[in-house]
Amino acid sequence: MTLSLPPAAPRAARPGVVPVDPDRWPGVARPPRASAARTAVARLLVESAFARLPLRIRTDGRPTVPARRTGDDVPLPTLTLHDPAAFHRRIGADGLIGFGESYMAGEWDADDLVAVLTVLARHVDDLVPAPLRRFRGAWVRRRPRADRNTPDGSRANIRRHYDLSNELFALFLDPGLSYSSAVFDPLPDASGTLAGAILPDEVLTAAQHRKIDLLLDLAGTGPGTELLEIGTGWGELAIRAAARGARVRTVTLSEEQLALARHRVALAGFADRVTVELLDYRQIRGRYDAVVSVEMIEAVGADFWPDYFTALRRLLAPGGRVALQAITMPHERMLATARTHTWISKYVFPGGLIPSPEAIARESAAAGLRTVHDRGYGDHYAETLRQWRARFLREEAAVAALGFDAVFRRMWEFYLAWSEAGFRSGYLDVRQIGFTAGEDGGTAR
Repeated sequence: MTLSLPPAAPRAARPGVVPVDPDRWPGVARPPRASAARTAVARLLVESAFARLPLRIRTDGRPTVPARRTGDDVPLPTLTLHDPAAFHRRIGADGLIGFGESYMAGEWDADDLVAVLTVLARHVDDLVPAPLRRFRGAWVRRRPRADRNTPDGSRANIRRHYDLSNELFALFLDPGLSYSSAVFDPLPDASGTLAGAILPDEVLTAAQHRKIDLLLDLAGTGPGTELLEIGTGWGELAIRAAARGARVRTVTLSEEQLALARHRVALAGFADRVTVELLDYRQIRGRYDAVVSVEMIEAVGADFWPDYFTALRRLLAPGGRVALQAITMPHERMLATARTHTWISKYVFPGGLIPSPEAIARESAAAGLRTVHDRGYGDHYAETLRQWRARFLREEAAVAALGFDAVFRRMWEFYLAWSEAGFRSGYLDVRQIGFTAGEDGGTAR
């Protein structure tokens, strides 16, 4: 089912600015209120930060601002401001939320969006001078309490992203609809023949299956395994586990995913081995030989990480194994963003928070789990996201035909590009982590 959207009533567009429906996009339709002084300070900070970065800044109708010398001849990415007044006003009012909303409104563009965002991600800690960082609170907002991942809140947050439209996700994912990092072999690189190409479906699917197989191996999945999956997606892992002879129970909070996953399981001939349920992880009962959860922890929220890891331990049968795939960020960055309302939390993943490796280690140990495997695949996620973004942009007309307007399309382009930049810069990583029950076999909670 496709998300029902009201007919657009766009405002008149200035050159370089996309039409914005104020009812659908109230935060984007017009720059927020901000005092002249606040806007002036934001402009000084932004211009000072850009001057220190390997970027070229261009304003329509004006000469390009010279970039900082890098000591080599590598071409530098260019950020073009179509409406600098609105751009600085948004940042003055809402910081990085305003930066993203300005892109959604078409007030700035880039010749290479990922390259520009990668520069910003690499220098995220240097954008504001150290003496001014103590005033960070004046530019950031607290996360809305309504976005907390209580049982009811989790259902609402998941609905806002994963229930957008199965058809939308099918346009840019592989045919198996895996919405998490693939593992490539080989990984395309700058010198490879596949560098920059949109990979054939069979290549991307093979990389997604490689990721799934690594997780199933880590969980010890084979004939007769009783496997629990927390976070169904569209069912590809459950189907692949059933093909190994496992009996699978998989749970989701997305009604759209539930319906399609059940359909795909039946088409694959595994309805007798796979049960798909609409259920919160906190409500699951039983014991399982293997528990697998792929990029689900990011939607849990820090307040509920103890509940999540306690559930993993409680649901594990004696001798069982947990296989977790998790996006991570450095611990200090996690602490800085834990209570901050970000562009991603406002528009893409409400209630979400990416954990640090330290947070995962601490919470899993407190719940009685012992880490037995930990390996990162950040470069592979960067390539996965590049593939998704390239496919999304290729299918722009089809996305529009589903009812998603130009602002939505720019929002998702920015989301996919910002995520790719996070992995290319090393700001983000993705890890496959294996756990067993602690030696005492118990739980600390």
